[in-house]
Amino acid sequence: MLIQNMNWFQIEHQSQQDDRAILPLGSTEQHAWLSVCTDHILASRLAKEVGEQLSLPVFPGLPFGMAPYFTAFPGTINLQPATYNALLSDVLDSLYQSGFRRLFLINGHGGNSPVQPQIHNWLNRHPDARVQLHNWWAAPETMGQVRQYSTNASHASWMENFPWTRLAGVSLPDEEKAVLHIARLAQLPASEVKKYIGDGNYGGAYQRSDEEMLHIWDIAKRETVALLENGWV
Repeated sequence: MLIQNMNWFQIEHQSQQDDRAILPLGSTEQHAWLSVCTDHILASRLAKEVGEQLSLPVFPGLPFGMAPYFTAFPGTINLQPATYNALLSDVLDSLYQSGFRRLFLINGHGGNSPVQPQIHNWLNRHPDARVQLHNWWAAPETMGQVRQYSTNASHASWMENFPWTRLAGVSLPDEEKAVLHIARLAQLPASEVKKYIGDGNYGGAYQRSDEEMLHIWDIAKRETVALLENGWV
């Protein structure tokens, strides 16, 4: 249930019947030949589909995240950690004020993962609440299926190329890019990162069959639904 299709009376009633709510976390950043909003698109779509399946409210996703290493690529939006932490805390406060106590964050961007300590700080101030930060692409079953198809899969490669993240009229390279030395990126400023990674793909082919990608997506949905139903403590 997208809350854009609900009024406040309905949201109040929903929180009284079920205290779970879903919030997607994304990013706007380079994804080689794919949409710069890939992380936002994937997290929001997954949230929408599982929210509809479980009849849970889905709040609008945060389209911006922490991506300092991509700032040399046009179109990338980067939030400072203090800004992102404050923003997420304010959103969690508002969800709590609305009556929701089990908050499920579907994260589509690895650069947002350092926010976990801030979530713990927020939980210390709201001990009756629970928060799950779900890095959907890295979940065991989902990543396991990715690795079955190819061990060479990373940022902006085929593993993020779904029918809804590729762009009309854009031809993808017909090759497999060698895996980059990811640890090296941590030592480089954004200008050098751009030189090193080239088009933005960290390694892997640029596209696989839609049949394979939809199979991965079905696993991701199943894994996410399981956490929403049984992942609370």
